[in-house]
Amino acid sequence: MSSASVDAMPVCRDGLALEAISDAVDTVNILKGISAKNEEIDYDAESRFDAGKDKSTFRRYNEACERVKNFYAEQHAKQTLAHNLNARERFYSPSRKRPEMSVWEAIEMLNALTDNSDPDTEMTQIQHALQTAEAIRRDGKPRWMQLTGLIHDLGKLMLFLDGCSEGQWDVVGDTFPVGCRFDERCIYPELFKANPDSQHPVYSTKYGIYEPGCGLDKLIMSWGHDEYLYLVVKDQSTLPREALAMIRFHSFYPWHREGAYREFMAEGDEELLRAVRAFNPYDLYSKTDDVKNVEELKPYYLELIDEFFPQKIIKWFISPDQSPNPLKFR
Repeated sequence: MSSASVDAMPVCRDGLALEAISDAVDTVNILKGISAKNEEIDYDAESRFDAGKDKSTFRRYNEACERVKNFYAEQHAKQTLAHNLNARERFYSPSRKRPEMSVWEAIEMLNALTDNSDPDTEMTQIQHALQTAEAIRRDGKPRWMQLTGLIHDLGKLMLFLDGCSEGQWDVVGDTFPVGCRFDERCIYPELFKANPDSQHPVYSTKYGIYEPGCGLDKLIMSWGHDEYLYLVVKDQSTLPREALAMIRFHSFYPWHREGAYREFMAEGDEELLRAVRAFNPYDLYSKTDDVKNVEELKPYYLELIDEFFPQKIIKWFISPDQSPNPLKFR
């Protein structure tokens, strides 16, 4: 697909279409399988809830494949370093209108926008959130991980907030670092040819603007719902570092499943990798037609939210004095 045809694709801010694309992306990741090992300790003990599931039957892969490829053609062409720096500048801009609401209000807001969007079920966004959280809870994982399961997709709100995204292509999909060579282990790597950074004299090199062993926290990840929620939550919650990694990197499949970008890992990043691998099955395999009773479960999760979000009302941004400066890596 040419870059011209990618640029001509219309911007769609429809919540139903967003969730359909998100589910189709999940289809590909489900069918590719999980290769990660889980250690039998605490939060990263092997998942049990999905032991009897035939994972090859999840969703309708043949119907989703072309839609997914078209989505990634646009994403891979447009996720440049320049776009990411501009996206973060808009995110931190004091002139941007920013809503303030509780975590549960955010869940309900997203739920209303994406209702009945799943191509195979009629599950709402709140059902996916509760199914993920309840699977983690059923396996006896820590309370902070249960809450992480509940909120991990809340960043999709960015599609409907002014100045946070330009379309579905910078909200959902697999994530990857920008400012360095696009790894061949990314999904549809050939589609990166339409990205101008793939021809840049610095950004197209193995390390690009980074140094080997610099640490994952130094990488500028492709802009999307993972990165957005991570930036919102890291300064407004008491969730541990492992939970923040689950939120920020749960779509970073080239790293946590395919083994790419390991050259940038620093001391402590192996623990983050273990955390993301422990979380991944709950995200991919928890969707079923088992409808959760929202009102029955709501008190439990409101208690969890209050435990880890002491401010109660969340500012869906970071104030400028707290923001990192991604330009320092250029």
